[in-house]
Amino acid sequence: MRVTNGPITRRRRKAVKKAVEGAVGIKHFSYKHAKQTLIRAKVFAYRDRKNKKRDFRKLWISRINVAVRALGYNYSTFVNKLNKSNVKLNRKMISELAINNPQEFENLVNSIMKN
Repeated sequence: MRVTNGPITRRRRKAVKKAVEGAVGIKHFSYKHAKQTLIRAKVFAYRDRKNKKRDFRKLWISRINVAVRALGYNYSTFVNKLNKSNVKLNRKMISELAINNPQEFENLVNSIMKN
């Protein structure tokens, strides 16, 4: 008797089609095209998980730069003096401080730049 793999193959193909449900045209109902779409989507997802970190760091740096320039200094000298004074604040926290607590940020910048 011949053993078929029908139900397992159908289950696998249904899972691939379910994963690309939002795709347009033939990409969401043809298994061959759906599988190619899924592979491409996973490549983009992997790449963009790395790029997301890069983009947020750029955002934080530009926010800090704008806030520091409003006080008459520039970003590079601020960060240099920040590192020399051993203040352990990352860029994310400094940018949050600049947005949500401008008075505290100003106190931080002035204390760092005076030393």
